[in-house]
Amino acid sequence: MFENKEEQRTSIDQVGEFKLIELLTKGFKHYHKETIKGVDDDAAVIEVSNHQQVVTTDLLVEGIHFDLSYMPLKHLGYKAVMVNLSDVCAMNATPKQITVSIAASNRFPLEALEELYSGIKLACDTYQVDLIGGDTTSSNKGLLISITAIGQAKASEIVYRSGAKPNDLLVVTGDIGGAYLGLQILEREKQVFQINPKSQPDLSAYDYIIERQLKPEARKDIVDLFKKLEVKPTSMIDISDGLSSEILHLCKQSQTGCNLYEEKIPLDPQVIRTCEELNLESTTIALSGGEDYELLFTIAQEDYIKIKGNPNFTVIGHMTDKKEGAHLITRANQKVQLIAQGWKSF
Repeated sequence: MFENKEEQRTSIDQVGEFKLIELLTKGFKHYHKETIKGVDDDAAVIEVSNHQQVVTTDLLVEGIHFDLSYMPLKHLGYKAVMVNLSDVCAMNATPKQITVSIAASNRFPLEALEELYSGIKLACDTYQVDLIGGDTTSSNKGLLISITAIGQAKASEIVYRSGAKPNDLLVVTGDIGGAYLGLQILEREKQVFQINPKSQPDLSAYDYIIERQLKPEARKDIVDLFKKLEVKPTSMIDISDGLSSEILHLCKQSQTGCNLYEEKIPLDPQVIRTCEELNLESTTIALSGGEDYELLFTIAQEDYIKIKGNPNFTVIGHMTDKKEGAHLITRANQKVQLIAQGWKSF
């Protein structure tokens, strides 16, 4: 049975999310040949007859991942699904099914949970994903949502974090930083409301960045576009924790370095204006903000011609030899070490 060991206490926040996962799962081995990929990517991969399944799970906790004072329940349901579908898309797979489990305290009436599930249904209808199961239970700590997403792709189509090579181009979809700034605006207005409950905020000037925070979209369209363009990334990850963190994940898994060019990072005009208003550095926000749910990927240089000029893609750098390290090349042409400063779960 279990051995009694002298108690050791290490604070989880000293370890960090990804090191914690690594430490907790290092002793596990795979017993089934159908298990192709385990815990160290955006989703697990399972062999199923003529294709492979990818499986991913995310847990959202009230007060940690969302604040219901400004997050409508319908938006929360939608976003909870997107968080998981994004991981499936990051494997270059097509989302097919989800399961949803919730724990809710007695402050949530039936109507509130129906509103939550109306957002989940909208996500399923929009992305043509089937809800196939889940669980419900009570909670004494507010609301918790756990969603598992299942996707599929041919074995030859799956993209891992570990395939990048030196000289591969580093590419990002869409633009970066909006979701974090949307959160800052919502937090600011929450504080104003707490001081003056009669205040009516005008958020029209921030519509894009608030939508990026409250109603993000998984980039399933990019997975479809890759097939159309006949492009297969050499590595890929979704941007949930911040651009710098995700780049470093690709570097670690692929055993490479990289050069990221500050001037190439795509920023929406509303992001730039809001950074100026809040006296924030836009590059810092892009590198560390998180929750954009865009796709970050690498391609071989010969595939550049296939994506050149496409408005969905921006080449922001290239991979290098591991010994060269990971760097940001500033607008002043200074080389600065790239450091992960994105979202931390603990």
